[in-house]
Amino acid sequence: MIQSLPPSTYYFPRFTKVIVVLDVVESVRLMEQNASDFIQRWHRFGEAARQRIAQHGGRTHKSLGDGLMLEFADAQAAIRTAFALQQLSRQRNIGMPPERHMHLRIGAHVAEFVADEHDIYGIDVNLAARIGTLAGPGEVVVSAALRDALTDALDAEIQDLGDCHLKHVAEPVRAYRVGEPGTAAVVAPASQYVELQPTIAVIPFVARSNQVEQFAIGELIAEGLIAQLGRTPQLRVISRLSSSAFRGRPTGVAEISQVLGANYVLSGSYVASGSKLLVTAELADSTNSEVKWCERIHSEEGDLLQTDSELCHRIASAVHTAIMQTEVQRALVRPLPTLQSCSLLLGGIALTHRAGSRDFGRAHEVLNALVERHPRSAQARAWLAKWYILRAVRGMSDVPDKDARRAIEETQRALDSEPESALALAVQGHALCQLSGDTDGAAQRIDRAIALSPNDPLGWLYKSVWSSMWGSTETSVEEAETAARLSPIDPMKYYYDTILATALSTHGQHERAIEVARRSLKANRYHQPTMRPLIYSLVENGHLDEARAVLKDLLEQSPNFTIAGYLGLGGAQSRTRPKVAGALRRLGVPEN
Repeated sequence: MIQSLPPSTYYFPRFTKVIVVLDVVESVRLMEQNASDFIQRWHRFGEAARQRIAQHGGRTHKSLGDGLMLEFADAQAAIRTAFALQQLSRQRNIGMPPERHMHLRIGAHVAEFVADEHDIYGIDVNLAARIGTLAGPGEVVVSAALRDALTDALDAEIQDLGDCHLKHVAEPVRAYRVGEPGTAAVVAPASQYVELQPTIAVIPFVARSNQVEQFAIGELIAEGLIAQLGRTPQLRVISRLSSSAFRGRPTGVAEISQVLGANYVLSGSYVASGSKLLVTAELADSTNSEVKWCERIHSEEGDLLQTDSELCHRIASAVHTAIMQTEVQRALVRPLPTLQSCSLLLGGIALTHRAGSRDFGRAHEVLNALVERHPRSAQARAWLAKWYILRAVRGMSDVPDKDARRAIEETQRALDSEPESALALAVQGHALCQLSGDTDGAAQRIDRAIALSPNDPLGWLYKSVWSSMWGSTETSVEEAETAARLSPIDPMKYYYDTILATALSTHGQHERAIEVARRSLKANRYHQPTMRPLIYSLVENGHLDEARAVLKDLLEQSPNFTIAGYLGLGGAQSRTRPKVAGALRRLGVPEN
């Protein structure tokens, strides 16, 4: 009887070669559109690709459902093949509508691995695949080890991406984007800016009578709703000049969506009797024409002539909430690869601002998926950076210093892609203000963000935080109120109230600070950044019993909360934190 050797005694040959990993961008979306079409196109591409791989001395290790893993003996052959495959992909897209284009992203790395008759194994093999996630549509990204084997302008045009964070890789990895020699730019032909917000089309409401003088009411309702919805940064609103073409037409939601590119369609009707209006409004999801919200509302005709129409505000607020709830639900229950980018964005933003650790953790997964899909999107990286800031500020991080560095790194990568991104500048300024105490750098970036986009509420919100800590407390209150006015229907209104409560407490307006902080906690009971200024104002006004009750809630969220830990987040020398720390000491919070 022959006894097999234990696995530990098996010998597996070890190799060092270039591993190239390629996959199809948004293959899940293409499969959902037409599975058989995608499979046929992928098979045809694979047949042509194998010829080019063989021409350059490569070998196919794996044929994945939507990708390939290749092996090459040298760097030059690997890169020439990568360029040839990208050319092949572009050729196959000629004459096809953009939504059916099949774009490749390619990653390559000099990998050390072991092999058996079935597969190859090793950390470097996985790293090659992770490096591929840094590539955009039509791009090739390589590791530092592979870049060192290439000659710039001879083998490839090379662009340094700096230290990049990869999923499930502990330390940052230096990566480089490469293009064919002599190309004018290394960046992929696809636009670097990606519109991630969901798009809504507001169709002018239809009169339920034939009286010509009433037709203008529907236009007024649409104009007011577009103005209200256009003030929130989470949505992209189609111009009235485009959506008006569908007024009164028996057109379905799917057709409107196809023409205008809208994810949601808001429409409705009205009946006028004298100065009285009865308005019916309906929000439909264009993916399945499902009604997400519907309501009948009484109003006065004169209300539509007001700058802040109560009718339009009520509808816009309900619509915004319905869209956020829809996208959050998708982000919670559906596999991330199947979600549209707008669902990842809105779901990630909303879940980031929820109190529960489970939802907050899911937000990290959602935003990471968005960044992997759109690695050069400043918006995606800015919101991921915001997640790290909130984890540190809320006291949920075991390594706040590391989270602070990660937040600043993500915003810097966002600014490398879009130097004039107001959102990335504002978030980086906020990180420097809250977590590093770089007051001058924070002010410079936040002021630049406001100059670039004066109607973006986040710039003003973060400027209020800076002013509370380092500038004028009176100005801080004004800045927080400006932010609230710029986003009157924001579903994260509690967060705006948190900043306003902090500004009021720092300015000594403790009664109003208590009122605003209570309102914030009513919407989000366990938000620690709200609890701290509330405790301070309660102590200053002598409401010690309520202050102790709020502190109890805070300590239930963070049992290891200490004065030193709170001050150690950065900005310990600001006027805000020492005051709050003093109130916490009076209530018996330990120093260390």
